[in-house]
Amino acid sequence: MKRGKGKAAKRQARAEAAAAFARGFVGTGLLSLIQDRLEPVLPQPHPRKVLRHALQGGAALAAATVVAEALRQRDYPTVLAATALGAGGVLAAEYLLTHRSNEEADLGQEEEKI
Repeated sequence: MKRGKGKAAKRQARAEAAAAFARGFVGTGLLSLIQDRLEPVLPQPHPRKVLRHALQGGAALAAATVVAEALRQRDYPTVLAATALGAGGVLAAEYLLTHRSNEEADLGQEEEKI
């Protein structure tokens, strides 16, 4: 019976992390899209920038949710792992959505500042 509780707890933790990611993704994406847009002279934000911010917000909030629960349970290896994975997710989004691919550079497309 103990195994069933462990599986249910893991399933619930995954669901909570997924929900936290979705909340962070939507919340940060909306902030990035709407923030400082009351000035009519400001251009619309680049879609990649909004996506980057949304992914980073989702990764950060999901990691923070897992870390908070692990701290409550005094599960320090999970705290370290979730922190490292959250930081990795934020850095991956930063790198992948700010650096142009070699294929884009070879095509001679103009570089856009994101």
